[in-house]
Amino acid sequence: MTQAGRAADEFHRLHGHPPEGVWSAPGRVNLIGEHTDYNDGFVLPFALPSRIAVAASPRSDGVLAATTIGDTGTQQRADPVRISDLEPGDVRGWAAFPSGVAWVLRDQGFTGGADVVIAGDVPAGAGLSSSHALQCAVALALLGLAGVRPGEPGALTLTELARWVQRSENDFVGAPTGLLDQTASLCCVESHVLFLDVRSGEREQVPFDAAAADLEVLVIDTRATHSLADSEYGARRRACERAALLLGVPTLREATMDTLSPLPEELVPITRHVVTENDRVLRTVDALRRGAIAEIGEYLTASHRSLRDDYQVSCPELDVAVDAANAAGALGARMTGGGFGGSAIALVPVTLRTRVREMVRAAFARESFTPPRLFAAVPSAGAGRDL
Repeated sequence: MTQAGRAADEFHRLHGHPPEGVWSAPGRVNLIGEHTDYNDGFVLPFALPSRIAVAASPRSDGVLAATTIGDTGTQQRADPVRISDLEPGDVRGWAAFPSGVAWVLRDQGFTGGADVVIAGDVPAGAGLSSSHALQCAVALALLGLAGVRPGEPGALTLTELARWVQRSENDFVGAPTGLLDQTASLCCVESHVLFLDVRSGEREQVPFDAAAADLEVLVIDTRATHSLADSEYGARRRACERAALLLGVPTLREATMDTLSPLPEELVPITRHVVTENDRVLRTVDALRRGAIAEIGEYLTASHRSLRDDYQVSCPELDVAVDAANAAGALGARMTGGGFGGSAIALVPVTLRTRVREMVRAAFARESFTPPRLFAAVPSAGAGRDL
């Protein structure tokens, strides 16, 4: 059964009637372009088949009542909240994400309450953007109940909606994330990666069919969980803002390798990562446009080295995953997502998929790490209405 079907069935069971609709949004893998989004740079994500689905019906009392359904059917009910009374800091835990979306939509004139039931299979804490998938699905559901279909001619644009969702994460939940994940969840299309220029908002869907090149993108969920709200993610963002200020540029998008000399020593590697990562994204896009998928492996590994050594957002589990995959024959590998845990990806020849997986598992066992979760990632459709 699909996640949309699960959410609809559980809604009916819980509320005694079918939902008015079901909307869903995917998790994402960022192929390359890490920590560049909040620096107005370039990113290259694609959507995963894994999704968060939200079944919803309107309420007349201005209350948001949310329930999540676990893999075994267990329920977690959030305390109902009156949308007109919501303020940052009022709601904690998972319920802050749907509440934050309702808070932002309220400020845009959408004040209707709703019953929502949430089901999904995007792994939480894996760096695959489960929280943003949840927020995007809730946003589409609440807007859908109000008769708004983002992305249609004359309606709210997907870019605008992505910024609303970003605001809910930044200002209500308290995580200083950029615009990558929301845009990926809302805008990706099947069999493509999304080349996004964050500064201009320009998007290009670049064909990406690894299977046609006898390759696969292997996701290695290290099970080392992370929290962007509680980690050093915010410290990296503040360092980038300080570096841009010292360089006299709006963001590090405008920085170059020739202009780093005015920076204090501790800001040079952080800035160097952003500059070189933007370049790696452009080189990757060029290779994909030419159909030369195998060429991008070296850029993936170079990205990981930069994230590990210059930006310092990796961790032992991610490094072991990358090193083991490359040693087993992957064409390249890197951490993906914000870092400090989560997942790595590897570009793997299909003839070596078994060997790579076995060597990654063996490397984790040698280090006494929790066994990783491994699966192939296939570029999939973005968010939308299911039922």
